[in-house]
Amino acid sequence: MIRFLSSLSQTWRTVIFSVFGLLISLVVSLLTFASPIAPMILIVGALMVIFIIFLFKDPSIGLTALTVYCFIFGIFAREIGGIPYGIGIEVFLLLIWIAVIILNQQFNWKSLNNNLTKLMLIWFIISFVEIINPAGASVRGWLQEIRSTGLFPILIIPLVFLLYNSKKKLDLFLIVILSLSFLATLNGLKQQFIGLSPGEQRFLTEGGEITHVLWGVLRVFSFYSDAGQFGASQASFTLMAIVLAVGPFQWWKRLILLIAAGLFFYGMLISGTRGALFALIVGAFFAIFLTKNIKVLFAGLTVALLFLAFLKFTYIGNGSYQIYRLRTALDPKEASLNVRINNQKIIGQYLASRPFGGGLGVIGTWGKEYNKDKYLSTVEPDSYWVKIWAMYGIVGFTIWFCMIMYIFGQCCGIIWNIRNEGLRYKMIAMMSTCAGIFFCSYGNEVMNAMPSSLVVSVCLAFIFLSPNFDDKPET
Repeated sequence: MIRFLSSLSQTWRTVIFSVFGLLISLVVSLLTFASPIAPMILIVGALMVIFIIFLFKDPSIGLTALTVYCFIFGIFAREIGGIPYGIGIEVFLLLIWIAVIILNQQFNWKSLNNNLTKLMLIWFIISFVEIINPAGASVRGWLQEIRSTGLFPILIIPLVFLLYNSKKKLDLFLIVILSLSFLATLNGLKQQFIGLSPGEQRFLTEGGEITHVLWGVLRVFSFYSDAGQFGASQASFTLMAIVLAVGPFQWWKRLILLIAAGLFFYGMLISGTRGALFALIVGAFFAIFLTKNIKVLFAGLTVALLFLAFLKFTYIGNGSYQIYRLRTALDPKEASLNVRINNQKIIGQYLASRPFGGGLGVIGTWGKEYNKDKYLSTVEPDSYWVKIWAMYGIVGFTIWFCMIMYIFGQCCGIIWNIRNEGLRYKMIAMMSTCAGIFFCSYGNEVMNAMPSSLVVSVCLAFIFLSPNFDDKPET
């Protein structure tokens, strides 16, 4: 075709392209008449063709595109609607894996022989076997739940080892996620000071107002699924930006990171997510611990304890609803905390005779939709840890918790052995972010939802990869 077109004169090429353009315009017009959404489908289809062309040239482009999509697909769901945009994650993963398999000779498959990939595979197998859980949960609920619980990690983590195996890809990933988090902050500020978009307002009207407008004050959620996700994400990125800002980087980069950290922290406050405080505190302890510097450790612990004492024992700043709500996270008499503790007691009594839990999808959103006949579907988990316990039982929860602790322990060992100072600070930032998200998940469902799930998976994989980037100490 290209040879044929190049053999034609300029006049004929102009005529052919003009006719082709008119035909496309006619098709778009007819589609618009038939359905308002049809032209959008045509445009998306054209973009997908372009994306696939680039994907088969460099599959790592697909992983970067997936990262962006996991942050922003909530915008499409709220503002456009019509289809379950979460399925787009599987579409991206399927296309990336097809490209990787076709171009298999370009990749170092031996890099998948590591403990992180093996443990994720074991957890996926356990999750898969849950389909025959004696409790008899719905297969449809299992199918929905296994996506975030077992499928996404085992599909994403190996891709990092295969496609993101360079320092440039590490830096690119950090820039992308920090930039997207910054955009989320800006959108949150827009919600707070300018107002909501039609889709955001519809989200509140259709039920979100119950949990997102308290005492007339909006809990900002940006383009995340809810304020809990937004707040936890902002807290973890606050920590990431601070750790990178004290690293051995150029002064202007450190300044930008400090400004970003301040904005992320404000985003955390306006989300009204009390559990995000623990993402910040626990992540900070991890960051300080990983420095192996006694002076930094002492100073960091002092600052953290003073901050907690400020929240616990003073009333300074209570005029600000955001600070007041954050302060209630440390109140043992807080009403919602007692409700959660009550729910955990109820679940504990039910699971006393069920060591393998109630099965995947039996509790939470999918429990209400597909397992209405099951008792656990009537109890709110209010925590990813509790959700794992309810679905997998004490046996599954123990395996999961020990697995995460082992991974974190190995990550700490890897980071301590890194000689390159700049690389070590990047890994500390990633590790503290993962730790913050994990412990924040005790109070909310965070690490099983996008984009936090992807961030944790990719960050852990990069830490396991980091010895390959550790060339020499920086001077």
